[in-house]
Amino acid sequence: MLDPFDNHDEAGGVLFRDVLSLALMGFLAVIVLLLPYINPRGKQAEATIPPPGNVIVEITWASELNADVDLWIQAPNDLPVGYSNKGAVFFNLLRDDLGQYMDPTMINHEVAYTRGIIPGEYIVNIHAYRGDHGKPPPMEVRCIISVKLDGKDGPMVVPILGTTARLDYVGQEITVFRFTLDEKGVVQAGSVNSLYKPLRVYGSK
Repeated sequence: MLDPFDNHDEAGGVLFRDVLSLALMGFLAVIVLLLPYINPRGKQAEATIPPPGNVIVEITWASELNADVDLWIQAPNDLPVGYSNKGAVFFNLLRDDLGQYMDPTMINHEVAYTRGIIPGEYIVNIHAYRGDHGKPPPMEVRCIISVKLDGKDGPMVVPILGTTARLDYVGQEITVFRFTLDEKGVVQAGSVNSLYKPLRVYGSK
């Protein structure tokens, strides 16, 4: 003799599975419908974020060197900016790279930015704060100066000056570039030189 409760349990199980399947399908459909609206927005936001700063000064030195090289910069009619004075009216030093000390990236790099393009003379110095005991100086340091300009597709960073300078001993400070910009970020003809001007403000790290 058939038990009517068996049919009832079986029908209930089928109904539960159907409801569960429909709920999962609905959830997946919602995710699929939302994906096109989420991803492009992220990409568009990335593309429209302009690079920070207007005048950008960067230095790099060999990643295998556990040496501390410091960037010092001065905007027109402003205070020098470096490890002991990381911000002034126009320039800000984003990172004081100490070599391999507490640096998981192993990239030796310092960078500074201005807020706006200020007409006048800019000065860029480098200073050998500490050398690598295993590989003493001289040390080669690459310096790149760029400006952010408005292009037809949005802001773009354009390198305007670049060189590789050499530090011969620990404690040495040299002027890599002195140059004059106009209000549009154009280097004025005949203004580029490396006449030494000390910028370093003494202080401890």
